[in-house]
Amino acid sequence: VAVAVSATSGTIVPAGPGGRFLGPALMYDDRRAADLNAEAQRAGAARWNALGLTVGPTAALGRAVWCLRAHGTGLRRVLHTPDVVGGALTGGPVPADWSHALKTGYDPRAGRWADEVFASLDFPVGYLPDVAAPTAEAGTVSPAAAEATGLPAGCSVRLGMTDGCAGQLATGAVAPGQFVGVLGTTYVLKGVSAELVRDPAGALYSHRHPDGWWLPGGASNTGGEALAEVPPERLAGLDRAAAGRGPASYVRYPLRREGERFPFVAAGARGFALGVPEDETDAHRAALEGVAFLERLAVERVEALGVPVTGPLHAAGGGSRSPVWTAIRATVLDRPVLVARRAETAFGAALLAASGTLHEDLAASAAAMAGPGAGAEVVPVRDERAALDDAYGRFVTGLRTRGWLDG
Repeated sequence: VAVAVSATSGTIVPAGPGGRFLGPALMYDDRRAADLNAEAQRAGAARWNALGLTVGPTAALGRAVWCLRAHGTGLRRVLHTPDVVGGALTGGPVPADWSHALKTGYDPRAGRWADEVFASLDFPVGYLPDVAAPTAEAGTVSPAAAEATGLPAGCSVRLGMTDGCAGQLATGAVAPGQFVGVLGTTYVLKGVSAELVRDPAGALYSHRHPDGWWLPGGASNTGGEALAEVPPERLAGLDRAAAGRGPASYVRYPLRREGERFPFVAAGARGFALGVPEDETDAHRAALEGVAFLERLAVERVEALGVPVTGPLHAAGGGSRSPVWTAIRATVLDRPVLVARRAETAFGAALLAASGTLHEDLAASAAAMAGPGAGAEVVPVRDERAALDDAYGRFVTGLRTRGWLDG
């Protein structure tokens, strides 16, 4: 019935006359235009402040300008991955969605490109695509694309969102107050707010929800990599031992690299331990608790910025497959954790494609396709609540005494 495209945020392709590609895609983590992005940050400081966004060194905005300087008059368009794929599916140009366009310099709050920024960098805004809301129809699958892909001719092509946003939607966190904690190599907290939230520290920024709400989120440097030194075949055994042991005897901030970016920003932050482990099981349990403490701090940070976090916290990522870790997270948060049955980007893209086609809107798509029964609910362990609450207090004090966390 319908299809939507989801890709990495900020991957772009330079195109010339007739849509001819001028070179390979410039990936989302490409830093070649870091100096141009710094100029863009200065030129649009007032706009970015109002949007609650920082133009980082890998932003696609600077790379778009780099494309013009590299290709000169041969450049006609700068396209995002879904613009390329959508054009191939429909047989003609398609608008960009405001999710993939965010890091290229689109202001979803004002509903326009950051004209003054591009003017300061001598980049014609006309080289950028038109922009529309995710779930909007961009066209239909052409006969040629149908033959090439197996999709039915006439299938509606809907605008999607970035992989991170689509993965969030796939968990069922689609309405204001709903948040998901993604525990992979690092920890990411993402959710939905009715109003745009601005974080003075720059740790949190927001995409725009298809229905006009906002999708605030932040990514930590802490997470599953806290267990990187544990051989994979030993994790299950250590988890069982940690579950039987109960709360750790000491407190640990399991940061394995220098610097933290969420829920606080501290370039000099380093991992620390308040005490020493009794044994390997105690050390493992303290690592699990440390990440859970960071998650609680992240939720409290969001709430302190005026965004309510309601109901169970949705959970996704490889770390959510650990029963003891999920139980620790629920206990530290003092709220149920709903482990998402599926959180794949492709499923999120399917929810977007179904919105306005199979179902009335995104909330209806999520209700029908992602839930009820979207996952298993894990409740707090009441007997461990007091000990973990005390340990969390020591964790926060440890961050403050080191000057990384303000009041």
